[in-house]
Amino acid sequence: MTTSPASKRVKTSPPLIGTHNGHFHADEALAVYLLRLLPAYCPSNLLRTRDPTLLSTCHTVVDVGGEYDSTQNRYDHHQRTFNTTFPARETKLSSAGLVYLHFGKAIIAEHTGLDPGHTDTDILWRKLYADFIEAIDANDNGIPVYPPHETSALTKRFNDSGITLSSLVSDLNNDFSISAPPTNTLETETTNNTSPSRPQNEEDARFLTASDMMGICFLRKLHGYHTSWLPARSTVLAAYESRFEVEPHGRILLFREPTPWKDHLYTFESASSSGGKADAQVLYVLYPESADAGAKWRIQAVPVGKDSFESRKPLPEAWRGLRDEELSALAGVEGCVFVHASGFIGGNVSEKGVREMARMAVEM
Repeated sequence: MTTSPASKRVKTSPPLIGTHNGHFHADEALAVYLLRLLPAYCPSNLLRTRDPTLLSTCHTVVDVGGEYDSTQNRYDHHQRTFNTTFPARETKLSSAGLVYLHFGKAIIAEHTGLDPGHTDTDILWRKLYADFIEAIDANDNGIPVYPPHETSALTKRFNDSGITLSSLVSDLNNDFSISAPPTNTLETETTNNTSPSRPQNEEDARFLTASDMMGICFLRKLHGYHTSWLPARSTVLAAYESRFEVEPHGRILLFREPTPWKDHLYTFESASSSGGKADAQVLYVLYPESADAGAKWRIQAVPVGKDSFESRKPLPEAWRGLRDEELSALAGVEGCVFVHASGFIGGNVSEKGVREMARMAVEM
C-alpha cells in the first residue's frame, strides 16, 4: 500500500508593519510594540517611511497615511475628520489607542491566559486604557489634563514634564552615542528598497529603543493589574462590605494582608448607595506590613482622591512626627511605632494597637 506525499507547506512572510520615519513619538512607538505582542506580528519587520507607494506594500500601517480603516489595517489619527474615542471615554485616540482598541483584548488574553471574552479581560482592557494608554493619546493629540480655564491662574512649583514617558521618548530623537545596542530585535526595512543610510539606520535603532521602553512599561502594567490589582478587587469588596463590623459608622477598613486597595475603594464607594458622600466615606485603612506572622501593622489615611497627597482625615496633629514610647504615652495606646509628620500613615506593633489608634483618630 502506498501513501500519498505530504502536502507542501506554503511559506508566507510575516505581515509587514509600517509607520513614518523622522521625528517619532510615544504613541507609534507603543503601537508597534503592541502589535508585536501578538503571534501573527511577533516576527514582523518594520518599515519606517512616508512614501505612500512603500506604505502600500505594508500589511498594517500606524500613525501615517491619512487613513483609519480597521478592515484594511490602517490606523492613522491625523485626519481632520477623525474623532474616534475609546468606549465611555472622551479623549481622541492616537495610533496607540487605535491599535489597543482593536487588538487590546487579544493582547491581554495572549499574555494572561484569560479568554478574550472573559469579564476579567474586559476589566483589564478598560483599566489599562484609563490608567496608561489614554494619557498617551491625550499627549499626542495636545489634550491637557485639566481644562485650561481651571489652571490659568496656577503656577507650577517645579517642572515635571521631563520625567514623563512621552518626554523620555522625545529625548531619543536626539542623536548621541551609546555603548550598549538597543535590545529590541525587531528588524527594520529600508525606506527605498536599497541599503538605508547610516543616519536612517541610527534613527530606526533609536525608535526601537523607544518602542522597547514603551512596551515594557505596558507589560509591567498588565502584569501588575492581572496578578495583583485584579485579585485584590474581591478582597477589597469583602473588606468594604464588612467595614461596619470594624467600626459602627464604617469609617475603618481592615485587611489581613497587604492589599492594593485605593482604586477599588473609590470604585465601590462611588457605586454604593451613598455615592461616596463625605459622611459615608472610609477614613482609615489598616493592614499588616507583610504576610509574615508577627508583622507590624499600619494605619493609612485615605487620600481625597486616587492621585492626591491630601488625606480625608490625617492622623491627629499631636501624634505627627512622634515615635515609639513618646507616641504611645501621648496617644495612650501601647505598641505605637510612628506617625508620619504629614499624618498620612502610622504604625503599631499589633493589630489591636492599630485598631485602637484608628478608633481614637476617627473621633478626634
